[in-house]
This record gives sequence, structure tokens and C-alpha cells, in this order.
Amino acid sequence: MEPLNSERSERAVAAGRSTIDHDDSAGVHPIAGVVRVVRPHQWAKNALVGLPVLLAPGAPSRGQVAAAFLAVVSFSLCASAGYVFNDLMDVEADRAHRTKRRRPFASGQLPLKYGPPLFVVLFAASVLISVTTLPLAFLGMLMVYFATTLIYSYALKSKLMADVVVLAWLYTHRVLSGGIATGIPISAWLLAFSMFIFSSLAFAKRYVELRQSELGQLRSRGYWTTDLEMVASMGPTAGYMAVLVICLYVDSATVARIYRAPTLLWVIAPVLLYWISRVWFLAHRGQMQDDPVKFALTDSRSWICGLVITAVAALARFWPF
Repeated sequence: MEPLNSERSERAVAAGRSTIDHDDSAGVHPIAGVVRVVRPHQWAKNALVGLPVLLAPGAPSRGQVAAAFLAVVSFSLCASAGYVFNDLMDVEADRAHRTKRRRPFASGQLPLKYGPPLFVVLFAASVLISVTTLPLAFLGMLMVYFATTLIYSYALKSKLMADVVVLAWLYTHRVLSGGIATGIPISAWLLAFSMFIFSSLAFAKRYVELRQSELGQLRSRGYWTTDLEMVASMGPTAGYMAVLVICLYVDSATVARIYRAPTLLWVIAPVLLYWISRVWFLAHRGQMQDDPVKFALTDSRSWICGLVITAVAALARFWPF
């Protein structure tokens, strides 16, 4: 009973603070609230939709590049619509949360009446782009993505392991959607790599949350702090499996048909191994406080690793110049 009493106390304190936040946000311009609620920094994740164009066997056509760009925009608008919808549905719970109480709707920075029309505009724009410029199958993938995110938010995120699998799949789903939008086939190698690397990052996200938990367990996630050892074991393992996929891919016959200097691709393996290990070391030390993907977008060493991998892949593909 003690953890439950602590949880009630925390909610009461947070609820009181949310009232203060609401008052303090009264003078803030609504445009700033709109920007915050649509979470434009999360759009970087949708760059995965354009990945098939970068990995295509031949030089992509202008039409494929344009399709990839429109698909990224469509996915980003759809994702933002989902954020608005979730924030509207969770506004009362957010006001009682230690950190989520600062969200625009929960804090009062953005009036609730702005929510429904904002959702409609974002979702309609996403669907309109898809219907008018991209294959019909892409619209189906977009709707599956939106439905899955809602199911995840209201059911699966509280299920042990199901949340990690779904998060990893949602990232992989973006890659598949990009292939459909551009007409570029997605290889089994890319699918396997995506599932393993994003499973590792999903585990890292849960690990960070468990480390920050003050109540002894995460009731909303289905994990207990006693699961830290398991999560810390499964997460890096999934990441190292992604490195193994890269190694097997480099040694496959497929590479010889695409790259002029495939041997150079071996450089990617140690770089990726370093990055995955570093992410987990920082998570273990408590030095990574954010979502791993968000962390990577603001971490200089992650950018260096990404640039090195991109440069090596380009050299291997176009060598000699």
C-alpha cells in the first residue's frame, strides 16, 4: 500500500503545480503552443521513409526523390495529428504528471478548443498529400501507422515486451512505407537490421524510464525496476544483432551487385558497434535522460558516427569517382 500512497501524493502535488503552470501560461502566444504540441523535432524520425531512395541499387529518378519527400511530409503531418489527439485525450492525466504537466494543453499554454481543428487540419493535409501524389498502397500504410500508434498509446504501451516490439515495428514500418511510396523494393537485410537496431533503442528508452522511476516500478509500462538487468541484457544484444546483420550483408552476393568497393563497408560495423555500446553505457550511467532517438539528434558523437557511415557507404558505392 505504501507505493500507492506515494503515487497519490505525487499526483496531488503535481496537480497543484499544474494549476500554477496554467496561470503562468496565460500570456504565452498560442502559436508557440501549436509548435510545441505538433512536436516538429520528432519529424526527424520520419526521415526513415526516405531511406529506400538512399539505398536504391541505381541512381533514383527525380520522381522517386519527389515521392520520398512527399511521403516524409505526409508521415510527419500524420504523426503530429497523433500527438495532438493523444494530448487531448490525456490532458487530465498529464496535469497530474511530474513532467507531462508542462505540455501545451495540460499547462494551459494552448486552449483545448484549438485541439480538434488542429487535429483535423494536420490529418486531412496528410491524407490529401497521400491521395493526390502517392500510390494508394501508401495511404494504406499511413492508416495502419496511425491506427497502430493509437493502439499502442491506449493499450500496448502497458504490455510487457509488446511495447518494445511495436515501437521497433513502427520505425521499420516507416522504411517499408518509403519503399511503397517510391516503388523501390525493400530487402530482407534492411528489414532485419531495422528490427534489431530499433528494438535496441526501444529497450534503451524503457531502461532510461526505469532508471528515473521514483515509485519502484512503472505501472504504465508493465516493467518493474527489478527488470533493469533483463532490459540491460536484451537491449545491447539486439543492437549487436544489428551489427551482425551488417556483417552478413557485407559478405553477401547482393552487395557485389550494388557497390563498386564493397570491402569498404566493413568500416561501418565497428562504427555502429561503438555507437550502440556508447548509448548503453550512457544509459547505464544515468547520463542519457531523453528518448535515445532524441538523444542521437542532439549528440555530436552520434552525428559524427552517422556522417562516417554515410561517407563510407557513398565511397563504397561510387568508387572510383
